[in-house]
Amino acid sequence: MRLLITGSSGQIGTNLALRCLADGMEVRGIDRRANTWSGEIPSILTNLAAPSSRPGMLGGLEIEPPDMVVHFAAHAKVHQLVLQPDLALENISATHSVLEYCRHWGVPLVYSSSREIYGNIHRHITAEADADFLHAESPYSASKIACEAMVHAYARCYHLRYLVFRFSNVYGRYDNDLERMERVVPLFISRIERDLAVTVFGPEKILDFTHVDDCVEGVRAGIARLAAGEVVNETINLAFGAGSSLIQLAHFIGAALGKPPSILIAPSQTGEVTHYVANHEKARSLLGYQPRIPLADGIIRTVADREARKSV
Repeated sequence: MRLLITGSSGQIGTNLALRCLADGMEVRGIDRRANTWSGEIPSILTNLAAPSSRPGMLGGLEIEPPDMVVHFAAHAKVHQLVLQPDLALENISATHSVLEYCRHWGVPLVYSSSREIYGNIHRHITAEADADFLHAESPYSASKIACEAMVHAYARCYHLRYLVFRFSNVYGRYDNDLERMERVVPLFISRIERDLAVTVFGPEKILDFTHVDDCVEGVRAGIARLAAGEVVNETINLAFGAGSSLIQLAHFIGAALGKPPSILIAPSQTGEVTHYVANHEKARSLLGYQPRIPLADGIIRTVADREARKSV
């Protein structure tokens, strides 16, 4: 299978591309920046939001059509898009370009959405049908809602075959580029290992942290079933399925590093979702998805991966 992965220099894109290469697939990546984690992924550097001069182009370039597109590329830092809402529009423009490319070549699409589209739903379990699009918490969540709507519209109007995955707080390998994006897990690891305090924005916040290996297993299963025509035009949660607080996260990291964390408490930041636990029964039923890495174990793996890279 020939796979085209947008956002291939990001955390999930890098992990998925390397896994698919190991599976014997032909993989090409697209990103606006070079991959700092691996030189094994053949990649094209371009801005997906750039206009194309004629149909069938992508990011202004002529790119040979693959068997499937996996679209991960997005500005994904929630609070950053509160400060710079124009980046949310870039997310929509880039996704429109990808959809037009898929429409022109008749290529199926795997689209990465987010648990952010649910907003703050104060129940223990959130299923796919529970999304309430009238309550977008931020420009980022609004951009994901808009992109999901475009995917569904292209399916209805142009017979696009797709899968939408809603991810939740994916962490793990290839996720410590803090100069580019301050994600909470690598940020807490970096500060705690240097004996610096971490700030918990929202002690009441409960989130569903998903190790990247579980995430990739789910996406990989989706690619296979979409290619075979066995699972088509579905929206699916991919998460671990258990909630943890940021205070628990800090203590798990402290235990893995052998350093008790110093924790400061502050209110949640504007636009953040403060409560989400996924229902992944649909992923289990359709894809055989079985997440295997709880947060405490995932943090141990993440710290070990980080230490291994330091020694190379």
